[in-house]
Amino acid sequence: MSKNNLLQAVLICLVLANVIRCSKPIELPASDSDNGGLFLPGNFEALVVVDSIGRTRHIAVNANGDIYVQLNYSQDGKGTIALRDVDHDGKADSIVHFGDYVDKGRGATGVAIHNGYLYTSTRKMIYRNKLREGELIPSSETEIVLTDLDENVDKNWHTTKPVAFDNKGNMYVPFGAPSDACQDMKMYGPVGIPGGKGLNPCPELETHAGIWRFDANKIGLTQADGFKFATGIRSVVGMEWNPMDESLYAVGNGIDNFHTIFPDRYSSWQAAVLPSETLMKVTEGTNYGWPYAYYDQIQKKNVLQPGYGGDGNIIGRASEFDEPVIGFPGHWAPMDVMFYHGNQFPKRYNNGVFVAFHGSTDRPPYPQAGYIVCFVPFDNEGKAIGEWEVFADGFTGVDKVVNTSDAVYRPMGLSEGSDGSLYISESEKGKIWRVMYKGNKNKFGETELALMEKRKSRDYIRTPIEGVDNRQEGDMLSGRILYESYCAACHQRDGKGDNNRFPPLVDSDWVTGDETRLIDIVLNGRQGEIKVNGKTYDGLMPQNQHLEDLAIASILTYVRKRFGHESAPISALRVGKIRSTPIKK
Repeated sequence: MSKNNLLQAVLICLVLANVIRCSKPIELPASDSDNGGLFLPGNFEALVVVDSIGRTRHIAVNANGDIYVQLNYSQDGKGTIALRDVDHDGKADSIVHFGDYVDKGRGATGVAIHNGYLYTSTRKMIYRNKLREGELIPSSETEIVLTDLDENVDKNWHTTKPVAFDNKGNMYVPFGAPSDACQDMKMYGPVGIPGGKGLNPCPELETHAGIWRFDANKIGLTQADGFKFATGIRSVVGMEWNPMDESLYAVGNGIDNFHTIFPDRYSSWQAAVLPSETLMKVTEGTNYGWPYAYYDQIQKKNVLQPGYGGDGNIIGRASEFDEPVIGFPGHWAPMDVMFYHGNQFPKRYNNGVFVAFHGSTDRPPYPQAGYIVCFVPFDNEGKAIGEWEVFADGFTGVDKVVNTSDAVYRPMGLSEGSDGSLYISESEKGKIWRVMYKGNKNKFGETELALMEKRKSRDYIRTPIEGVDNRQEGDMLSGRILYESYCAACHQRDGKGDNNRFPPLVDSDWVTGDETRLIDIVLNGRQGEIKVNGKTYDGLMPQNQHLEDLAIASILTYVRKRFGHESAPISALRVGKIRSTPIKK
């Protein structure tokens, strides 16, 4: 055989060897027998990669399988955990804490891997470390990519800093709104007061409530170095660039407290299910309308926000703003968004998007909701089709979530491994799942999805029935707003009173003791001397008959839990009973 023929034969053998190797099924690790407690579509399986590593948030998986996850707050300056599967059984064997963060305690808000760098962020800062081949823990110096110079950044819980990168050398960063709905914070605080109107025009839109674009190749940036790419977006915790249509996508958290602040226009049921949480396609110049408008997923349209004259039906200037790709139920708290580009899952998942919902905190008196990972199908042109689907469920560990703390796990972060597996992190215990598909991809269809569709009937997923699902129990968030509106002037925001006429609520048996007496005082008032913690006070407590039962129940639930207490919540039914049959004095 000639040298040329021999060389040709060798090349053919190499090509055939590669074809055979590439055509082999992906060797996936064994799943947990119970799928780590998750409910998934047919032939999907899961295993627990790691458990109980601390309150974690977002997650990023490197090409070599190493996992990087953020702790909610740094511990001794170490806010990131690196995980490596040494023996290839799918479980993390090496678990190392690291990080060099100068702004300890500001909370983790994002982690990403881009162009060989690991990016981590807090509300104030974005950092990066060069990841060298073979290293689990980066030995490179920590670089400061961006610093938020807003002096009030520590008080703004919407100012998260997830990062996303396009294919043109740009980095995208959101700057969230300091207030709930652009109220005058000097007068009303960040969450507003009953009847409170929004500022018009909203001054926050100058430097907040939007997404800014930066040069991804530069460090030492501030907001002034960026370009305002989009506006009218209250709060973004998850973003991703979709190469399919070369567009940025973000999940937005809607405003709160419709019934508490506007009880004459919105029922407690409307406040529980509205406004929509949204998946937004964000292009240059888009405006999603915050604070002037919100998206109603039931009516499938933008409507005027009540702080600007809306009543749930009026459209007005809301017609001027962009509408989302899809609207989800209110207050589900979307934390992360991830487009699927792998080959492991069935074809219907190609180019579609997964969304992780952390779950609501402010739906009372209706049950809390969310706490799942859903999927939104996209077509080959990058457009959403159909409705959202339940993809992963079982995180709550209970059938009904009355209080947020009832949920055992709360989904937080999403990331795709190089083999197409989906990784899910959660924020309560520090658990990470790896979701895999081991069935016949060509036979996946409606049968495999049917059981997940039935999961929508669960209390924490379905739309609550107005009136029927109302638990009539006061809640902390509404209670805080109402307390600061009606009670803080005398008892002070810290509940310690004025040390003169008005008694403290902290450590007071008037608060933690007989609930009947406490409800009666708020309803009907009290005049005359009162002794609290050994000191006598002689102020006037006015009656509050004008407040509805649920409002009083919420105020008293707040004070009984807020000021160092863990007393039982107050029911609106109990308030109503005492209102109808006053206590004899």
